[in-house]
Parts: sequence; structure tokens; C-alpha cells
Amino acid sequence: MKKNAYIVFGFLALVWGLTYLFNKTASHYVSPMQIVMVRVTMGFLPLCLIALVRGKLKWGHLRYTHHFVVMSLLAASVYYYAFAKGVAILPSSIAGILAGGIPFFTFVAALLFLKGEPINLRSVGGLLLGFAGIASIARPWEGGGGAIDPAGVGYIALGSACVGLSFVYARKFLSPLGISPIALCTYQLGLSSATMLVIGDFDGIDAIFVNPLATVGLFIGLGLFGTGIAYMCYYYVVEKLGAIKAASSTYIPPVIGLATGTLILGETVTLTDLIATSVILVGVIIMQSGRSPAVSAPSTLQDVRAHNRPEHA
Repeated sequence: MKKNAYIVFGFLALVWGLTYLFNKTASHYVSPMQIVMVRVTMGFLPLCLIALVRGKLKWGHLRYTHHFVVMSLLAASVYYYAFAKGVAILPSSIAGILAGGIPFFTFVAALLFLKGEPINLRSVGGLLLGFAGIASIARPWEGGGGAIDPAGVGYIALGSACVGLSFVYARKFLSPLGISPIALCTYQLGLSSATMLVIGDFDGIDAIFVNPLATVGLFIGLGLFGTGIAYMCYYYVVEKLGAIKAASSTYIPPVIGLATGTLILGETVTLTDLIATSVILVGVIIMQSGRSPAVSAPSTLQDVRAHNRPEHA
């Protein structure tokens, strides 16, 4: 059973890593808003079906709708839009690297809004090291004339901050409710789908069908697999391997995003970017190792991924 779980683990990391590629190819034909509209709708459908078959959706959950609305914004609508916009502006490889900063935003949000989050030199050192890696890629000191568009960096930072806040919100307000994770994700993506379908612009959305590969990447790769099936895979891995190991799958997608951007899309990545990627990953490892076992309990990490973002863009 563990062998199967590790296979699913690898599949999950691969799917999340490919979302940067799918986002980028779709951005050539449709707007970021339309990308998110398709993504959350295609992700919602399989989750809703599974939740209904398993009897996880309850009328009594309606009393917590306000929490589901907040999560639909933080961990779906705004998060996915910010990443789609950032990937449209930046090379997908650079966007993937910058998304490696999500654990740092999560840590900062936990320090600000959760009691008992440990602070020590190791965790702070890892935090600073990670942000140094991100800064070396963003290079804000170059201003608007730099190779990296600061607007794209800003969108990725916004999406990462939303994910970080969603982790904290889920732990503080949703974990105590005892609602099935798959039900929570169904409500989250369902509300996000409804929101995007209402405010979204359908004008020109049929342009995605001009390129069959972009169509498959958006509807199947990004929506069905990258959002809907990815959630179910994560729950399986959490059950079989534990939440700590499952959460480590979030460290792999930035590397895959870097590889697909350079090898498939032909994007240029400098030696500085490669070094910065290593610095970010080392910073995450140091920061996580500086946190106490109590804070990294399985329930916390499961709730984190149950309402996110997997991932990444």
C-alpha cells in the first residue's frame, strides 16, 4: 500500500508542477479570469461527484457558509487569479520558482494570527534565507527596467500571501468544525465557480479551442487533474503516508515548473535563478526543521492542503 501511496505522491507533485506550463500556454489565448473560471469549474465537478456519492455534503453545513466564502476567495478565486496573472506576465519557470515562497508567507501569517507558533533562530534564519532567494530573482533594485516584471512578481506574491492566510484561517476556524476535507473543498470550489461564472467575461473564451494542446492543458491538465483530482490524490497520500510527508510534495512543483519552462517552452533561466531556487528550497527546509512537532501536527497540515491552493498555480 505504501508503494502505491508513493506513486500517487509522485503523480501529485508532477500534476501540481505542470500547472505552470498549462497556465502559460492557456494565457496566450484567454484571459487570466477565464483561466480561473475554467479551472475551478472543472476542479469542482469531480469533487462534488465524489462528495455526493460518499454522503459528505450536509444541509447543516450551511451555517458555516461565511467561512466557505472566505476560503473560496483566499484559496481559490483570488489565489488562482493572481497566479494566472503572474504566469501570464512572467516566464512560467520564474513564476514557479517564486511560488516556492508560499511556505514563508504561511509562516509569517501563522506568527501574526496564531498563538503558540514557535519562533527561534533556525526558523527565522530559514525565513530570511528564503526571502533572500526570492529577492535575488525578483531583483527589485533594478526597477521597471529589469528583466523581471515587478508586476508579475507582485501577483505571485499576492497569490502566495492568500494561500498563507488561507492556511491560518482554515486551522483557526474550520479545523474545529470536524467537516470532511472533501466536503470543505467542494464548498470552496463550488462557491468559487459560482463567483467566477457570475463576474467572469465569456467574450473570446472560445479562442482556447484554436490550439488543441492548450485546450487539453486548461480543461484537463489544469482544471480536472491540477485542481479536482489533485485534491483527492492529496487526501489519499495523507491517509497512507501522513500529512508531513504529503506536505513535502509542495517543494517539488517549483522545480518541475522550472524544468518545463526551460525544456518545453524554451524560457531562459540564468545561473543566478538556479542558485536562488536552491536557496529557497534550503530556506524552506531550515524553517520547517525549526518548528516544533506540536505545530506540525497532521491535522494542521491536512487542513492546510485541504483548503489550498496544492500547490500552486
